[in-house]
Amino acid sequence: MNSRTLSRLPFFVVTALLFLASCGQRKNQAQAEQPKPLDPVIQQLISNMVTIEGGSFMMGARTFEEKSIGGNNEPLHYVTLSTFLLGRYEVTQAEWAAVMESNPSYHQGDMLPVERVTHRQVLEFIDRLNEMTGMQFRLPTEAEWEFAARGGNKSMGYLYAGSNRAEDVAWCGSDADYQPHIVGTKQPNELGLYDMSGNVREMCHDLYNYYTTENQTDPHGPTMSIGALTKNYVTRGGNYMNASNCRVAIRTHSEIDFFDEMLGFRLAM
Repeated sequence: MNSRTLSRLPFFVVTALLFLASCGQRKNQAQAEQPKPLDPVIQQLISNMVTIEGGSFMMGARTFEEKSIGGNNEPLHYVTLSTFLLGRYEVTQAEWAAVMESNPSYHQGDMLPVERVTHRQVLEFIDRLNEMTGMQFRLPTEAEWEFAARGGNKSMGYLYAGSNRAEDVAWCGSDADYQPHIVGTKQPNELGLYDMSGNVREMCHDLYNYYTTENQTDPHGPTMSIGALTKNYVTRGGNYMNASNCRVAIRTHSEIDFFDEMLGFRLAM
C-alpha cells in the first residue's frame, strides 16, 4: 500500500495498519534471530562429556615397563589439575561431518573415530562447534589427558587405560585386525572413558617437548616444540597398528599439518 492510498484513509485505520505491519516485521525478525536447533549428533556429543574431578598425580613413566617404551616420558613430576570435562569417546566421523559437512577419513563409518585430520583442521572444527553450540570445547592438555587416562582420582595404576591387559580396553595390533573400530566397544577405564588406549592416537593442546621436574598446576605445555621445523604437538594413547605403543605413558607427536589414518582426537571443556 503506497503513501497516497494511506493519505485517503481515516487516521485510526492508518494507525492500525501501521501497527499490524510493525508487528509482522518484529515477528519475522524474531523468527530470523531464533537459533537453529542443534543436530541430534551434536546434542549426543554434548551429553557424552564426562566430568573429571580435579586432583593431583605423578605424571610420566612410573614403572620399568612404562620407562622401557621411551618417548621422552621422564622424569616424573607432580601435577595438580582443576576439574574439567572430557569426551567419553573419540570424536566420530558422524560428529565431524555434522560440523564440517565432510568426512576425510580413510576408514569410513559414522561411529568410527574420525582420522586423516590435522591439528590445524581440528582447531577449525572446534571453532565451528563452539559457534554452533555457544560452548567452549577445546583439546585436552597433555596433563589432563594422562590424568584421565590413568583413571583420575579413581586410578588403579593400570598399564593401559583401564586394565593391565591391552585386549580388555584397547583396539591395537592383531587384536584390532590393524584397523580402527567403532568407538566404545571395549571396556572403559575407571572414569567411564573409552579407547584412551588404542584405536587412534589422540591430539593434545600442548606443544611437544621434554618434561621438567618442577611441580605444576594446570599446565598448558611448553612455549616451544622440538623435533620439527614447524609446530609439533603431543599425541597420546597409541593406535590400532601397534600393541606396544598403547600404554598410558606412551608419548608421541605430530606436526601441525600432519595427518594419517591413525590420528584423531577427543574433546575437552
